Amino acid sequence: MTFEEFYGTNYAKMQKAQKQLQDMVYRYEKQVNKDDLNPVMYLSSRIKQPESMLLKLKKRGFEQTLDAALHDVFDAVGLRVICSFVSDVYDFVSWLRRQNEIEIIEEKDYYTCPKPNGYRSFHVLLKIKEGAGKDLHAEMQIRTIAIDCWASLEHQIKYKKELSNEQMIREELKRCADEIASTDLSMQTIRDILMNG
Repeated sequence: MTFEEFYGTNYAKMQKAQKQLQDMVYRYEKQVNKDDLNPVMYLSSRIKQPESMLLKLKKRGFEQTLDAALHDVFDAVGLRVICSFVSDVYDFVSWLRRQNEIEIIEEKDYYTCPKPNGYRSFHVLLKIKEGAGKDLHAEMQIRTIAIDCWASLEHQIKYKKELSNEQMIREELKRCADEIASTDLSMQTIRDILMNG
């Protein structure tokens, strides 16, 4: 099934919403870039594949319809903002809260309360209030480059069909996530010392 077949005429608007949110992130970079230190390492975005959306709707107990895809789950449009340091994550979220073109519906701070598997990130569910993507929902995931690497590998492992020693693998992934979080903290400390010294 193609994007157009599932999302219909909404697909073009979703693409505009994706671009609008990308432009918002680029605007942030221009506003806060100082001393050649870019607060955002890179940005990726996507419109959720129809098959993936249908599976998510089924898993969550929603009807597998376009209306449910656009109104019951908020990640048909998704952006991932990758920062160098944990402080950059919180700085970006603070800036995002002040943007008039969006309304933040929900925040999930997995740095303060990591998931059981060790995942740390900051998720923002939002609604676009004005502009080309008006009234569409989106999700932004903001995290450090270190945890992004872990999450990418964990995602690949998680979707393997058969896992022997599954419990051992989960424990190792959790240990790795905790080590990465410790590294993030150490890197943040070094950066703070260099900037304040």
